Amino acid sequence: MKHILIALLFFLAITGSVLGQSGRKIAPKPTPPPEAKQETDEYSDSKPQAPRTMRVTDRFPGIGNGGTIKSPANGNKTSTTTTGSDDDVLRVETNLITIPVSVFDRNGLYISGLLQKDFKIFEDGIEQDVAYFGTIDKPFSVILLIDTSPSTAYKMEQIHQAAIDFVNNLEPQDSVSVIEFAQSIHVLTEATNDRQKIYEAIKKARFGGGTSLYDAVDFSLRKRLSKIEGRKAIVLFTDGVDTTSRNRYEQTVSEAEESDSLIFPIYFNTFFGSSDGGGLGGINGGIIPGSNGNRGSGDSAEEYALGKRYLEDLAAVTGGRVFRPESTPGGLSAAFEGIAEELRRQYSIGYIPKDEGKPGQRKRIKVRVDRPNLAIRARDSYIVGATAKTQPVEPAKHPK
Repeated sequence: MKHILIALLFFLAITGSVLGQSGRKIAPKPTPPPEAKQETDEYSDSKPQAPRTMRVTDRFPGIGNGGTIKSPANGNKTSTTTTGSDDDVLRVETNLITIPVSVFDRNGLYISGLLQKDFKIFEDGIEQDVAYFGTIDKPFSVILLIDTSPSTAYKMEQIHQAAIDFVNNLEPQDSVSVIEFAQSIHVLTEATNDRQKIYEAIKKARFGGGTSLYDAVDFSLRKRLSKIEGRKAIVLFTDGVDTTSRNRYEQTVSEAEESDSLIFPIYFNTFFGSSDGGGLGGINGGIIPGSNGNRGSGDSAEEYALGKRYLEDLAAVTGGRVFRPESTPGGLSAAFEGIAEELRRQYSIGYIPKDEGKPGQRKRIKVRVDRPNLAIRARDSYIVGATAKTQPVEPAKHPK
């Protein structure tokens, strides 16, 4: 029996040798492709926003100016008052796409000191060449857009102080324009870095009737920020409810998406406020006394839900974020300070698309940082041919 086993083993060894010499080898076990690795092992990607697949008129039929443009209830048109001129300026259109980017660790702390070589940009899945890279040493232009409709009237002095604290947290070279809106829109100061002028303008903000929020956003984007080069943002202080605009929800969200400006709404809920505080983390956000919940336009739960969604959409399509003072330790002042800190620490990355695309085409953007376990916030798309890009192109410094 022992001799039979030895002979059998000898036969198998000879057979395997012959098969090997004839080229019939057993295929090795395949190794996973590099892209199968977890992204957190080597890098971090920005996350796309949920697509806005439903029209406002589908979600909230008949309200919020989502369909046809409606006139104010009193028959008056929204007016705009400014302290400066609106003269046309010479602009040079380029194909440069600039993306403001915020980078945090998993604990929400900002990551500073990143270099151009740490970033990659992908458009529709194709990596792009970085043509512009700016860091926090670049000045910012900010519009402080304050809702002065009756729902904000209770603690206006506290609003003034919080806005001043916000300005104090900006860099000296940053410029600020102060605009208030109720039914009408008033420019209290044009863009300036003169702190005294800014403080005086903030203190001039006083409440009035009606709320032309959509008109105020349209005005800020088209009449002001579109004429300013460099990094820019709107800090929008409102409950999101519109009652007297000529512009529409969807129109102004599209304008925001087509712009190269960030929007940071400071949202306060005035629907469920009470006389002993609420809304703004201590500012009374209750329904206007004497209204008994039946003041007409701007009073329904649907309109308040629409207002909140509007602010979320503005932030999402521009790469900003919504601040809620009642959820922020320190309330309104802390919310303003959080925005100022984020503006100071953002990166600005620009590229010229390899594929220009067709006018009206939506392009998807992804930003990657070559470090693991980071949270990256940036806008995730833009519309081809929607906006003239005017930021001067500074050649990016590529590592040697």
